[in-house]
Amino acid sequence: MPSADTVVLNADIRTLDPLAPRAEALAIAAGRVLAVGPSAEIAAMARKGTEVIDAGGRMVLPGFQDTHIHLQDSGQDYSQNADLTAARTPDEIVATLAAFAATSGRPWVCGTGWYSGIFGAHNLDAALLDRALPDRPCLIVASDGHNGCINSAAIRATGLGRDTADPPNGHFVRDAAGRPTGHLYETAVAWVEARMPPPSDDDFAAGVLWAQALAHRHGITGVLDAKVEERHVRVYRRLAAAGRLTLKVAATALVTADDSPAQAVERLSAFRDAPEGPFRVHSAKFFLDGVMENRTAAMIAPYADAQGGNAPLMFAPDRIAALFAAVDAARFQIHVHAIGDRAVRAALDGIAAARARNGAWPALHQIAHVQCLDPADAPRFRALATMANVQPLWARHEPSVTDVAVPMAGPRRARLIYAFRTLLDAGARLALSSDWGVSTLNPFPIIETAVTRQPPAREADHPVFLPEQRITRAEALAGYTTEAAAAAWRSDTTGSLAPGKAADLIVLDRDILACDARAIGETAVLLTLADGRPVHRAGPFG
Repeated sequence: MPSADTVVLNADIRTLDPLAPRAEALAIAAGRVLAVGPSAEIAAMARKGTEVIDAGGRMVLPGFQDTHIHLQDSGQDYSQNADLTAARTPDEIVATLAAFAATSGRPWVCGTGWYSGIFGAHNLDAALLDRALPDRPCLIVASDGHNGCINSAAIRATGLGRDTADPPNGHFVRDAAGRPTGHLYETAVAWVEARMPPPSDDDFAAGVLWAQALAHRHGITGVLDAKVEERHVRVYRRLAAAGRLTLKVAATALVTADDSPAQAVERLSAFRDAPEGPFRVHSAKFFLDGVMENRTAAMIAPYADAQGGNAPLMFAPDRIAALFAAVDAARFQIHVHAIGDRAVRAALDGIAAARARNGAWPALHQIAHVQCLDPADAPRFRALATMANVQPLWARHEPSVTDVAVPMAGPRRARLIYAFRTLLDAGARLALSSDWGVSTLNPFPIIETAVTRQPPAREADHPVFLPEQRITRAEALAGYTTEAAAAAWRSDTTGSLAPGKAADLIVLDRDILACDARAIGETAVLLTLADGRPVHRAGPFG
């Protein structure tokens, strides 16, 4: 009989393997699942030195995978900058920045995570930030990454003035006299960042390790970093070579509207050409539009609110077709940011053009977010073998949705905001993810919201947002396991607990398939194993 390095006994294991969906014990050898079965059978595989974990009847699942996350950037942001996520008034922004600045010796004071559903150009500008930092330059970036704000010292330090042209796909908000207010949209944030002292590679490496530990605490064993460039690749490769990555990290490399097809393929191919290990670049990332909150989402028809207007696509349709075809031919997955229904349609059109030119192959191209969806486009996901990669935490009554997106979409289009059930019923595949640091990294509140379409009960008893778009617990669980593994091109080794697959598993304090739906978000991960090694333990468990 084969011997095990670790055995997990007395468990309620949901393997997500259709051949053996439920078991009470599991054996691990050399980082792989050796066997699943009855406790007596698995216990017999233990030898001297085998670690024996008594799960106490608790639920055991495959490790979760978050396939749209900004691990490196958000790790550095939240571990080293002022955290503005709790701020709900301008005074709270000022107080948080002032308190953080007193502890920071860096030339610039940076903050991250402010909520664009409350703060915007109408109440967030240089004058407000000057109250906290009258002399030191300051940049704060919204949790969505699409909006920012700088103070007067930063305006002076960067040389931003009346005559400064907007960067491509970006905008400096200006007052009636043409003076920059300090508020930034889209690539205007990157314009400022390019003119300030950057964090070092050591800073970003420390951020990755901080975020990796956070991910493991929440039961995550694999991720897909949703936007990487040369620095990201350099830092990840360094950590992988040093044996410090316990997360499996796939990545999507940014392609811009300035890239030619040949340039994009050459750069991405260089990123992909790396030794085997826990980090790899496997897809090409395209931002086809922005966000509703700053009115940069591209819609088929104009916005329906009083202000009206619309936003253009960030790539011309012929550029989308050419770039998608080129990266698809080079066998990269396509991963698209699309918020407005026009952007979703443009992504589907581009994927269709790539398939027509190159033929079909098992790419499982991704369209992320899909906040607004035209009903005619729902069946195209299945027809084009394209996965919707969605962030369910946003699918609930909160200011950015009910106060911003719903009026902009109008009554008819608002019925298909975060239309998860519509997509599944049309045959689309669905991966669930966080978009951290836009929102929490914790998958359990996200699963709860996918099932309830409500904020947690402790926040408020809001009505259900579009109840017809709720999905089941089993569908949500698949979105973080089997479907997520497929999205990251890891189905052969992860996503389920079957013999021969990676021993990535989690032990929970409750059965999320049977507990009160409004309690799913409170789930605690008691143990996380990655490749059979413990990377998180809660107290003395196990």
